[in-house]
Amino acid sequence: MQTLSQLRESYRKYADLNTFRNQPIELYEPVNYIMNLGGKRIRPLLALLGAQIFSDDTDVALPAAYVAELFHNFSLVHDDIMDEAPLRRGQPAVHKKYDINTGILSGDVMLIHCYNKLIQSYEGAVALQLIDIFNKVAIEVCEGQQYDINFETHDTVTIPSYIDMIEKKTAALLGGALKMGAVIVGASEADALLLDDFGRKIGIAFQLQDDILDTFGDPEKFGKKVGGDILQNKKTYLVARSFEKADTQTAQNLQSLFNDTDILEAEKINSVRSIFQKLDIQKEATQLMDDYYQQAMVSLEKVQVPSDRKILLKKISDDLMQREK
Repeated sequence: MQTLSQLRESYRKYADLNTFRNQPIELYEPVNYIMNLGGKRIRPLLALLGAQIFSDDTDVALPAAYVAELFHNFSLVHDDIMDEAPLRRGQPAVHKKYDINTGILSGDVMLIHCYNKLIQSYEGAVALQLIDIFNKVAIEVCEGQQYDINFETHDTVTIPSYIDMIEKKTAALLGGALKMGAVIVGASEADALLLDDFGRKIGIAFQLQDDILDTFGDPEKFGKKVGGDILQNKKTYLVARSFEKADTQTAQNLQSLFNDTDILEAEKINSVRSIFQKLDIQKEATQLMDDYYQQAMVSLEKVQVPSDRKILLKKISDDLMQREK
């Protein structure tokens, strides 16, 4: 079996070989730009691990790993346009570096090349299975994004609705990448579904952790400005649970803070955080995060392979969940 470092290097070489050299350059240069902006590249690594847990031949999963990363970056290009985000990974977003029309079109062609890569790299029943997995994930990601947009105009959001949104927008692709890797090397349907569930549960836990760190994390260690979700009035788990637990007066105070457009940023962050602390929301969010992590581990344990073949998937899960607070 290959180590995580070896798998990452294998993917890097494959991605380098698949740099777009197509014409017109104005269409493909932005694609190469976003694909080379860095990032954790967790999704391609999961696709390779989804194969390696069953087989030592991980190279066969490289095209699917590339598709997972290409699709992820396609979604980021379009998300940044919708969110009017100026930066991506510390650099100008595609629509800022080029223009909005280029961002839309370059994103479109990335999605189409995902299908090309799958069709050109796999055959028969395997190709059909991969396209089916990919289609379901792509639809879920779009649904999740729309729910996220809808939540911006809702005063409150239920916890089940929020969990459903983050599963579709964030976690579905993690599970899908693992499932594609498993299918490519002939894993049973039951094992492939267990890996899908494992990836989804880890993805939900990871997003819940992100919610917690955005409000309560150390900005020097977290790597992002703490309180950003509060300033953007995002309906995270912390907000949804607060409205569930709060008495009438506290709920009104919280709603007023979200509605106040003149309040100073620091005052808003501190006031909302104080309400979260009063309601002990951080503890509940951490417990829910841990619950989803444990559910993920249960699914992984059920996969019918020797325990030593699961070590790297456990390690990458632990790495994801061990960000500094």
